[in-house]
Amino acid sequence: MLRLDRRTFAYTLGALAIVAAALPRASEAADVKEVRLDWATYNPVSLVLKEKGFLEEALKPQGIKVRWTQSLGSNKALEFLNGGAIDFGSSAGAAALLARINGNPIKVVYAYSRPEWTALVTRKETGITKVADLKGKRVAVTRGTDPHIFLIRALQSAGLTEKDAKLVLLQHPDGRTALDRGDVDAWAGLDPMMAAAEIENDDVLFFRDANANTWGVLDVREDFAKANPELVRTVIAAYEKARAFAIANPDALKSALVAATKLPDPVIARQIERTDLSQPNVGPVQAEAIRAAGLALQQAGVIPADTNVAAAVDGLIDPQFNPGAKP
Repeated sequence: MLRLDRRTFAYTLGALAIVAAALPRASEAADVKEVRLDWATYNPVSLVLKEKGFLEEALKPQGIKVRWTQSLGSNKALEFLNGGAIDFGSSAGAAALLARINGNPIKVVYAYSRPEWTALVTRKETGITKVADLKGKRVAVTRGTDPHIFLIRALQSAGLTEKDAKLVLLQHPDGRTALDRGDVDAWAGLDPMMAAAEIENDDVLFFRDANANTWGVLDVREDFAKANPELVRTVIAAYEKARAFAIANPDALKSALVAATKLPDPVIARQIERTDLSQPNVGPVQAEAIRAAGLALQQAGVIPADTNVAAAVDGLIDPQFNPGAKP
């Protein structure tokens, strides 16, 4: 029987540890066979990226495939990320903060848009003209999304809370349908459905605040980013290619949105005019917008009082992958 003295045993363990460290982990880029992303109508750049195949082209030499999954709202994208169904997901910045505080290990690595994509919407005949009028009214909302956070902050501004209104929890498209049918009195809207409600039904955006719309951000699973930093950079580089294409070719961007949403040109034009695609880097500007939303949610009791919101924001935003940043 082979016997090892303590010194030999310790040396052997040390050697094995060095070898193990040198071997590629299962989750490293060399072993990644597929990168999984979402696409969403509230993320116009994702539609261009998917349609043009820029990421597929970039990953083909490595033999890595791309799989796309549609997200109907920030809540769904964040659920997919938390469950490991996707590696990258589209969400609002404040929704990403809430998810991280609640234990979803994600990082914000890119800003695909600075939109005014949410407002409070009603039908013309309801008589609702201001936020205070929502007391006792039925309001459709998708929990855990920017429209939900926008609604909470709007109610706060009128001295109300969620309990003062009757929230009806629906996904965004269903919220618009419920408003049109008269099942609810108001809706925390999201483009492009919100633009469709304006143009097709003459619905009224009775409360708007562009500064209370948090950024459209790309989230990545933290473990994926740690294991595969170069893949994250490849994804963001492809996003940058799609963003530049969208800015240079507004008609192509509109066509991609029309094809994905089946909505008419005037509706998509309204969405696009409210969407700024010019600021992709994440950093202090996004952090401040997300922090302000987080503090408002904390005051409303949505985020626990003992949560360090500023620290949570700092842990969420990761600027190391910004276009042009050195690895």
